[in-house]
Amino acid sequence: MEQEILTPDQREAQRALDLPFDAGVLLDGLRPWVECESPTFDAAAVNRMMSLASRDLALLGARIERIPGRMGFGDCVRARFPHLDGEAEGGILVLAHLDTVHPVGTLGALPFRLEGERCFGPGICDMKGGTYIAMQAMAAIIQAGIALRRPVTFLLTSDEEVGSPSTRDLIEAEAGRHEVVLVPEPGRPDGGVVTGRYAIARFNLRTTGRPSHAGAALAEGRSAIREMCRQVLAIEDMTTDAATFSVGVVRGGQWVNCVATHCDAEALTMAKRQSDLDQAVERMLALSGTSGDVTLKVTRGVTRPVWEPDANTMALYRAAQGLASKLGLTLPHASAGGGSDGNFTGAMGIPTLDGLGVQGGGMHTLQEHVLVSSLVPRARLFAGLLASV
Repeated sequence: MEQEILTPDQREAQRALDLPFDAGVLLDGLRPWVECESPTFDAAAVNRMMSLASRDLALLGARIERIPGRMGFGDCVRARFPHLDGEAEGGILVLAHLDTVHPVGTLGALPFRLEGERCFGPGICDMKGGTYIAMQAMAAIIQAGIALRRPVTFLLTSDEEVGSPSTRDLIEAEAGRHEVVLVPEPGRPDGGVVTGRYAIARFNLRTTGRPSHAGAALAEGRSAIREMCRQVLAIEDMTTDAATFSVGVVRGGQWVNCVATHCDAEALTMAKRQSDLDQAVERMLALSGTSGDVTLKVTRGVTRPVWEPDANTMALYRAAQGLASKLGLTLPHASAGGGSDGNFTGAMGIPTLDGLGVQGGGMHTLQEHVLVSSLVPRARLFAGLLASV
């Protein structure tokens, strides 16, 4: 049988695929990250996580830059690994977030624990697990002395879980200086990756009624809460195959014996096509008005654009698929909902591959976990990509 002749770049990529990762060692290193709780709206907690990740990256030789947060959110971290010629611009951007949806104290109900094939913890799958695996792929490449074709930069952000309102400009500016973007968001249930994302728009809603004493003069009041409840049902009933509508946050009232003057809510709509999202936005904004002496005001929040895969993204995917086949893995791909910062870079036309992180489930719940069997294959795949794209 004739032996395959590899180019120098192919040999380095093969070396990366053969790196000796160990699932137990990866879990031991991931544990401090998971136990450093970092909910988006707690800037101090996010900053503690950024400090932890910064130290780990600095130990690998990265040049660390701390970018101050704004709009009340935490800081971001940019870690650059220059190429052999000292050039740190261009190349590969590893784009990840370290904020989670879980409030501080969730470890009490969702402690880091290993149960058979599953390891649990807040944010372990979305997306500290994938981010840590990506960093360890870089660590193993450095330790093995594998020569990279391009410089690598890690950008760790602080507000992805709320739509990246304070970091979109930073993400787009940094991505524009790179040729490839790799996003270690959780892998798909079938072991695949993400080559496109649906569009998402968020909205802030406020109903304003008329206060009165709920016991002595109930009829004189107009409840903002009652009207918001009616609107929530109407909004969610607008869901179609083209666009979904949901309300995830409602806050209203101050005293139980007062008819509520104000009620606030947050809604989200998602669509596979930009034209469908645009129509959904129009429908939401058209809800503003007055009904029964209660006024509803709808304002548009942050938006993630549709990311539809182009030829360059598909070429990047095929490269990953080829690497996966050498690991004995199939690597299907699909567009996905949920949104990520890959929406921004993909929509910019930069070759982007998302969903490269660990596999797991229960994201954003008290059952969040990773599949231990996915850790080593995903680390090797990520290492292979860093060494070959």
